[in-house]
Amino acid sequence: MLLKYWSRGNGSRLKSRKAGRKGFTVAIFGSARVREGSTIYREIHDLAAMISGAGMNIVTGGGPGLMDAASKGHYFGRRDRNSKSIGLRIRLPFEEKESSHLDIKKEFKHFSTRLDGFIRHSNVVIVAPGGVGTLLEFAYTWQLLQVKHISNIPIILLGRMWFDFVKWIRKWPLKHGLIDPKDVELFFLAKDIHEAFSIIKNAYELYERGNGIIMSELHEMQDK
Repeated sequence: MLLKYWSRGNGSRLKSRKAGRKGFTVAIFGSARVREGSTIYREIHDLAAMISGAGMNIVTGGGPGLMDAASKGHYFGRRDRNSKSIGLRIRLPFEEKESSHLDIKKEFKHFSTRLDGFIRHSNVVIVAPGGVGTLLEFAYTWQLLQVKHISNIPIILLGRMWFDFVKWIRKWPLKHGLIDPKDVELFFLAKDIHEAFSIIKNAYELYERGNGIIMSELHEMQDK
């Protein structure tokens, strides 16, 4: 299925654009506070370059920090103009720098509608190190998957900071019956960008078969 991306055209009319490798899009969530030149900034830049080199789109929050790292990396890694970097920005009471190299962008007044925008565009979600906003994006995606309001979108928790978080999930909500074991199968831990990209490629392979991304199959592929 080809996804459609909406950007402002002449006047207030909206145009649809088809983008990327049959519309396959990776959302990248992460902190706006990370400085250029830091290790995680460079890693997200390189991961986004891998994604665009494979002909896939990305969607981010269109702001500074890791969002900017992703849009820059995607731009410099692309082999042609078919893959797109999409920025879904949010109006804030303070000025926030916009990501560079955005091909398509849209601004939202409310976090709720922006979150739905991420979900509409995404086939895979990368959750990089981040704070409250990143946790919100992760939790919203996870809950929609849990209650089957959306089709399977693999969530990749990237980096060591998430390992203790997942331990907490297993020790408390899971152990005490507050969530189901199947809920934990909805996300994947990746210690580095190479593991994350491996999951993305396997998810794309399942996507290409036309039957959707089946989480159990994706886990089996990663365990090989």
